[in-house]
Amino acid sequence: MKKMMITLLMGVLAVASYAQARFDVHAGMSLANITNSEGNLKVGYTVGLGVDYPIDALWSFQTGVNITSKGAKANNDGVSAKVNPVYLDIPFLAALKMDISDGNKIVLNAGPYVGFGLGGKAKQEEAGIEISSKLFSKVGSNSESMMPRCALGLQYGVGLELSDTYLVHLTGQYGFTNMIRKSFAGDNNKNLAFLLTVGYRF
Repeated sequence: MKKMMITLLMGVLAVASYAQARFDVHAGMSLANITNSEGNLKVGYTVGLGVDYPIDALWSFQTGVNITSKGAKANNDGVSAKVNPVYLDIPFLAALKMDISDGNKIVLNAGPYVGFGLGGKAKQEEAGIEISSKLFSKVGSNSESMMPRCALGLQYGVGLELSDTYLVHLTGQYGFTNMIRKSFAGDNNKNLAFLLTVGYRF
């Protein structure tokens, strides 16, 4: 997995090395949940570096690296729980850009993403007693971690490019891989996240 992530990062740097490519920095909030769970939306953060490589007047290839907190939270019968994994995501997106006024564009993009779990904890609190465990480390005598580090999914979004410099974007993510291993939970526990970001393109 580490070799694959290094290869992907080198690919991102290779794309960025082209003179036509432009960089941006962006940050914002995430709203995340886990499908087929009793969890609710959890507010988190996202921050990253983007690369935009124009193909023609309408199309661009977009990639980059993003650090995003995901997971879910729940509060039932006096028991509160929170699952708070942090991922490094690398998207590979096709972007369609359409002019809406001079220097301003609406952007639609979609494509796969690859994620790597950097860290995070699961916490449960009841009657003032808190129990926590690391999500990507082996749990007790179990030979597995609660969550696999590798994640794959679909990313899609809509945004604005203002004066070809300022960026506002709403992004959705839907995971293809289970966030929680079957030995800890049932099947089909996928990542679901929405990211609202603002950015600046150099």
